[in-house]
Amino acid sequence: MGGQTIYYKTEEEIDLIRESSLLVGKTLAEVARAIKPGVSTLQLDKIAEICIRDHGAEPGFLGYNGFPNSLCTSVNAQVVHGIPNDIPLQEGDIVSVDCGVKMNGYYGDSAYTFAVGEISPEVKQLLKVTKESLQLGLEQAIAGNRIGDIGFAIQEHAEKHGYGVVRELVGHGLGRSLHEAPEVPNYGKRGSGIRLREGLVLAIEPMINLGQRNVKQLKDGWTIITADKLPSAHFEHDVVVRNGKAEVLSSFAMIEEVLGV
Repeated sequence: MGGQTIYYKTEEEIDLIRESSLLVGKTLAEVARAIKPGVSTLQLDKIAEICIRDHGAEPGFLGYNGFPNSLCTSVNAQVVHGIPNDIPLQEGDIVSVDCGVKMNGYYGDSAYTFAVGEISPEVKQLLKVTKESLQLGLEQAIAGNRIGDIGFAIQEHAEKHGYGVVRELVGHGLGRSLHEAPEVPNYGKRGSGIRLREGLVLAIEPMINLGQRNVKQLKDGWTIITADKLPSAHFEHDVVVRNGKAEVLSSFAMIEEVLGV
């Protein structure tokens, strides 16, 4: 993505991206209502597609580079880009649900990792720390900082807890396209990379592994799994770079209301 044009957004465009991003949150809240042992990720996918279309939007992932579904559902050792299937979720699983919508010409893109029933304390801690890493990364999305400041904040927090930070997959710019420049790695050096300017919209998405950072791709050409088969967590928000304080455009509020957290 190096050398690609970076598009800074007008306030009107930011409003449209916010609308799409909030619809992702609403869709993930509908998914949250349905997640329990015995439910398949394909069932979740259908719920999401109906919710998106009922709101006059299109699934952002369906058909994207040939992807077959509306959600990416990545269970346990799957990091991202898992394809929904009819295998029932089991008590103790975790599932990262990544959802994109396109509405009024602009994309929203957000992800949340859900516990299926009761999960082990060590996996619960992984989810907590990954979400904290996202929050720390978001706080760095202010004008005058650099891309590396975001990655550094995420990496430092995750590695402090002994987790592996995935290198091969990164966050990205967001707007009329699902993936725009610049790339937003979840690791990096403070003060490195492009300087952040007001109006830049980013999807920041830490992918944090319980074990080593190494990953590999399955034969389906999509699913990324941890090389050591240990669980991985993934949370994603859309944010606009502002002076002084970043503005998060997506929301977990509706999801967490359903989950009671």
